[in-house]
Amino acid sequence: MSASSPGSARPPSADDLLVLLAVGRSGRFVTAAAELGINHTTISRRIAALEATLGGRVLTRVTGGWELTDLGRAALTAAEAVESAVRSLAADPAGPPVLRGVVRIAATDGFSAYVAAPAAAEVQREHPEIQVEIVSTQRRASQQRSSQDIEIVVGQPDVPRARAERLADYCLGLYAAPDYLRRHGFPRTEAELARHSFVYFIDAMLQVKALDLAARFTPPMRESVTSTNVFVHVEATRAAAGIGLLPCFMADRHPDLVRVLPDQVTVGLTYWMVARAETLRRPEVGVVLDGIRARVDDLHDVLLGLDR
Repeated sequence: MSASSPGSARPPSADDLLVLLAVGRSGRFVTAAAELGINHTTISRRIAALEATLGGRVLTRVTGGWELTDLGRAALTAAEAVESAVRSLAADPAGPPVLRGVVRIAATDGFSAYVAAPAAAEVQREHPEIQVEIVSTQRRASQQRSSQDIEIVVGQPDVPRARAERLADYCLGLYAAPDYLRRHGFPRTEAELARHSFVYFIDAMLQVKALDLAARFTPPMRESVTSTNVFVHVEATRAAAGIGLLPCFMADRHPDLVRVLPDQVTVGLTYWMVARAETLRRPEVGVVLDGIRARVDDLHDVLLGLDR
């Protein structure tokens, strides 16, 4: 009789379930091995043992890592119960629960610096055992959640097997340095923008549809300095390379930048949060996400360019 037949199957090992939990959250054997303090071979052996016990695959290979199967997601619920029981034994009954672990955030450059980093610092003050890793990236939402816990993207994502939450609206505006405007003149109409230099993303390398569409709110302009990094846009604009299409919450920090045609050119965009359902059930992820939500609430007017 097979191991998966009713009435004869042995229950899965708690250790095997905790290994699945680590792999399911990180999407990588190497990361799970480092978290658990065991080697890659042991991870593979534990997963194989769990699959033999359950009678099916719990993980499937995807680009850059592993994703849970339907059976794996069902097993993850049991794994989370095991983890919760272990944590309750280690906790101080008289004190608040101690949250620990690594939470990885992938976000755009500006969001990483001005929203995610201060939010992470605030979380650290209250929960020093939580380690927050912030990966700066400018891309559309990943179809595989194998390398991050929370992903912040621009524009509404289409992500199966994940949850998406509208996080915050923000605005882009046109900015220039006073020196640039002295040399080239202050454009008084949108039509006059056509004779000016433009600072923005490298068109051929831009992967985010919403940011690509944003540039179409301005007349065709001659590109001067372009980059994949928004901080380069800001500094090139401050250095009088041209008129930059910049996030207001970044440009308004610099008194040496002048807003150009604010009533005619304001581009509204939205940050979205993407995460797997099983990831959102982790208490440490919930705390970090709450910190990010609080930070964007505090920055509401700044994000919209209303607090210059």
